[in-house]
Amino acid sequence: MNNETFSLSDAAQLAVVTRSGFVESRHAGSAVVLDADGEILRELGNPRALIYPRSCLKPLQALAVMTSGVQLLPELSVIAMASHSGTADHLALVQQILNLADLDASALQCPADIPADRAARSEVLREGLEPSPMFMNCSGKHAAMLLACVVNDWPIETYLEPTHPLQLHIKDTVQRFTGEKISVTGVDGCGAPVFAVTIVGLARATRRLITSSTTSPFPLHRLAAELYKNALAHGWILDGQGRPNTVVINELGVFAKFGAEGVMIMGAPNGTSVALKVLDGNLRAATVASLELLVETGALARGAVDRVLPQLGLAITGGSEVVGEVRATIS
Repeated sequence: MNNETFSLSDAAQLAVVTRSGFVESRHAGSAVVLDADGEILRELGNPRALIYPRSCLKPLQALAVMTSGVQLLPELSVIAMASHSGTADHLALVQQILNLADLDASALQCPADIPADRAARSEVLREGLEPSPMFMNCSGKHAAMLLACVVNDWPIETYLEPTHPLQLHIKDTVQRFTGEKISVTGVDGCGAPVFAVTIVGLARATRRLITSSTTSPFPLHRLAAELYKNALAHGWILDGQGRPNTVVINELGVFAKFGAEGVMIMGAPNGTSVALKVLDGNLRAATVASLELLVETGALARGAVDRVLPQLGLAITGGSEVVGEVRATIS
């Protein structure tokens, strides 16, 4: 069995980093764009190679929790699929899910961490607080998984085992939405199982999520449509105020979710979906490259994206001056 991702020779250039008029770095990877009907509009590199989607699986993990019989208010459904930045507002939502399960933070099996949000992190350090699983960006997902276990009378202590009923249900949901049989399972950074899928499969799952209807005769698709609608309505929960995914959601109405090691999914209002993997694992090129692909395939207007780019942290500085940028150069 080949456990390698795509090779260097498979990759296409996605972005460059410039400094003082000089191309300092190049980011390469693979990507695919699907239209609302699932037809391929653009592909780069080798989007049929297996990758670990990392946190790009969170929408499907949250969907599996909801289809297991868990009822979540809109904000709670979004924290269940968030890679949150650890603000007090984020933690309050995680705590609400734990309260529904009648559990406390000690039940969370994600690693202890400190907040990613600068102000929240400074507050934690100022108060001398210890790292906590609550601060970890996946704590909402883990809290939701625990609630699913309580609702279904599944074991709590082993909820991260690949053979646990919850993880088997998540695996089935991933297979149904990606249209692929899972052959490789790893361990994500938070300790949960992560399933290898192709970039095409990941784009297919994103398209199914954003084109699902609240009036579908199938509960799975009704809940998917609800999850998508909730994410657009509460973009700050999915990432954090001023952070790239939240900016893209709030400013462009585009569903956006990053995953560690340079993975990104986006879904435009017209049903066009993008899935992308930056080969070197650096996320700094993932947002701008994904947006460029949506522009090139007609899903977003150039002017609208250009107005958002200054908010995405793409500037390269020298001292206190801006001397370059991370710029999409799709080839």
